[in-house]
Amino acid sequence: MDRSGIEAVKARINISDIVRRYVDLKPVSGRWMGACPFHQETKPSMSVNDDEGFFYCFGCQASGDVIDFYGRINGLEFREALEHLAAECGVELSHVPHDPHAAERKARKQVLLDMHDEANQFFQRNLSLASGDHCRRYLANRGMTPEMIAKFGLGYSPEDWHGLDNFLRTKGRNPDLGVEAGLLSKNEKGNIYDRFRGRLTYPIQNLSGRVIAFGGRIITEGEPKYLNSSDTPIYKKGDHLYGLNLARSTMTRTKRAILTEGYMDVISLHQFGYTDSCGVLGTALTADQVKTLAGFCSRVDLVFDGDGAGRKAAMKSSRMILLQGVACKVVLMPDGEDVDSLLQTRGAEGFEACMNEAPDGLTFCMNTLREQYAPRDIMAWAKSFLSELSDASLRAFYLPRIASGLGLSEADFRRDAGAATPQQRNPRHQPRQTQRVEQQPGMGVGKDFADDRYFLRFSIQYPDYVPELAKRGMTQVLRTPWAQSLWKKLETTQQGQVTSLLNEQEKGFYIQCREEFRENVLSGRELLEEWNHICHTIALEQEKLDKRQLTEAIRQAQQSGDTERALQLLALKESRRRDDEQH
Repeated sequence: MDRSGIEAVKARINISDIVRRYVDLKPVSGRWMGACPFHQETKPSMSVNDDEGFFYCFGCQASGDVIDFYGRINGLEFREALEHLAAECGVELSHVPHDPHAAERKARKQVLLDMHDEANQFFQRNLSLASGDHCRRYLANRGMTPEMIAKFGLGYSPEDWHGLDNFLRTKGRNPDLGVEAGLLSKNEKGNIYDRFRGRLTYPIQNLSGRVIAFGGRIITEGEPKYLNSSDTPIYKKGDHLYGLNLARSTMTRTKRAILTEGYMDVISLHQFGYTDSCGVLGTALTADQVKTLAGFCSRVDLVFDGDGAGRKAAMKSSRMILLQGVACKVVLMPDGEDVDSLLQTRGAEGFEACMNEAPDGLTFCMNTLREQYAPRDIMAWAKSFLSELSDASLRAFYLPRIASGLGLSEADFRRDAGAATPQQRNPRHQPRQTQRVEQQPGMGVGKDFADDRYFLRFSIQYPDYVPELAKRGMTQVLRTPWAQSLWKKLETTQQGQVTSLLNEQEKGFYIQCREEFRENVLSGRELLEEWNHICHTIALEQEKLDKRQLTEAIRQAQQSGDTERALQLLALKESRRRDDEQH
């Protein structure tokens, strides 16, 4: 993605204008403050800085620029968030490599979206006509209120092979395009007809609220009972969740998502006040869906039928969620009940009783493994789970819990799973930054000078000193690859544009430093003392480097048999030692 396009978007949009759509902001000391939408908060813990274009939460440390905020609050990837904002502010983005068909595909997708809007109008209108009487009765018998019918945009497709086809033709739509959109079907003879007939229709929306597909339930006799849109250029069922566009605002407040399977189950949950509910779309839960949910919440409550199929799905889904580092619970319905029937017969109290009895996801997996799996399968599951965790801290979190849950010795399980115990690790092989942070958990200005973040914090807060720090050899005091990478970006990038080059960890640290700078600005004598301290530390590190290089040069001279060269270097080393003693 062209960096100039990213900077152009950020230059045209005030971050406070975007944040204000979701958060009530108030001016405080030259910035905006509001309750953070990314954790359960009522007090103004989030700072929004228009001058530098970032947000920062003092509670959960969520941070980023306007593109990060928009993507996180809407569950979008960075590229998607950038494209949305670019379209909003009129910035033309250039992609590398250039795709000559991109504009054509974009225009075609827009036509397909428009056709879905037209189909949705057609279905909703039919529900209100005489032909939709039996569908309205069906909804009433299921306990659906008019408010819920309107909120989810339910409709009716009549028993007509060409009802929607003819309607779309009046809008100038080509039937073959209707087939591509998944609204019409074509048989082997080439005849085109309505895909949904005699069905209650459920519009499926993306996070922006655009209709991208439909689900349909048969009202009279017929098969299949449920019929869903197939994948199209604007819809892939494994990427979307039913009702998420309506549930996301509640999820960001409760930090919980209730995930179930049926369309009607989702609607009933919303009707009974569980507005952080959504559903999978006729397929097993996917990793992409979990990642999307993780952008809105920190816990997913899985709601499944209590039969064998439901338990199997709960086992697989729990594992997928836990691998993402997200907490979960498994809520199993009583025999013969689903979410909708339970709510309609026992109300919220009956559902809450099931929620209160629900085990957390890891406990459910451990119980299922012990009860239903052979020992070799249990160990295979546990080892596979640990191996798929990309985050070492998550492995450290889960390993003792899995060992305990399966009744295993933690030491034996660590060995069998290929994970060393803490005592077995060689501290010299640990990242230097990790060691120092553990020794000095609280870092203040002028303290913990051995920590890379101390030097980087000064560079970020006082960027005018960066060129001089580079000349003096700042790279000599930075020990970790992370710090070296961040320093290179600070050194070579113009101030104000560096955030576009930073990864998530770097950006979070950068913004935190800039926000702390507002609260504790050094000046005068304090700033001079800090500067002298940093320069002195860099000089000491340079001396250490010189000594190491001299020692290595002596060793190489001795190995090669160059006695004269070795004696010269030894004399130089002794001379420097005497100078150090005199000072």
